[in-house]
Amino acid sequence: MLKSTWPELFQVSQNRDVQESILLTLAASMLGTLLLAIPGIPLAYILARKQFPFRSFVIGLVDLPVVIPHSAAGIALLGFLSRDSFVGGGMAHLGVDFIGKPAGIAMAMAFVSLPFLLNAAREGFASVPIRLEQAALNLGATPSQVFFTISLPLAWRSILSGLIMMFARGMSEFGAVVIIAYHPMTSSVMLWEWFGAYGLKYARPIAVLVILISLIFFVLLRLLSKNNVPVSRKKRKIKNA
Repeated sequence: MLKSTWPELFQVSQNRDVQESILLTLAASMLGTLLLAIPGIPLAYILARKQFPFRSFVIGLVDLPVVIPHSAAGIALLGFLSRDSFVGGGMAHLGVDFIGKPAGIAMAMAFVSLPFLLNAAREGFASVPIRLEQAALNLGATPSQVFFTISLPLAWRSILSGLIMMFARGMSEFGAVVIIAYHPMTSSVMLWEWFGAYGLKYARPIAVLVILISLIFFVLLRLLSKNNVPVSRKKRKIKNA
């Protein structure tokens, strides 16, 4: 950062390709986070509350994207989402293509960052006193009502923290993304291309710009989650005061 001047940063920020790559990165990461959160949050609840065969194996699979090389994750996704596969071919008939498309970038980002959400949500659900859920069931509430009115609100802070970490981690992904879609370029792929084509001098300003934008978004989301205190908790604080 000390070696990058403000005129250089301003010039890079005005580059249309850089602007599009940053917007694509933000949009794809957000899309992947929101889409996989729909099945991911119920799965985290099941892992926190239910005992079933091969549960430990499933938990291990959840953490797998964190430990495997992300280039290997990209190759696995390439085989899973290509037109020759069952899933990719079926989605292609519906007009949805993944390879070389923003949808594929979103899936790659979400795949490698989903463990952050699942683990945070699982810990949040596990911290909810089970006696509250049992009391609601005894009073006639359905399991879905218990989930949406008791478990989800009480675990919301952990879930929100997981969503933020998943979004932030997705933004930084390179290995899986570059295999699924070299074009259109995300900010990490463009940074790699500029470094390879023009060297450190030209790549440094865009690196600083990407770091600053990522930091700003991460801090803003953290502040929003910090201020998003449930009403019941606010009332307890006021009462205790």
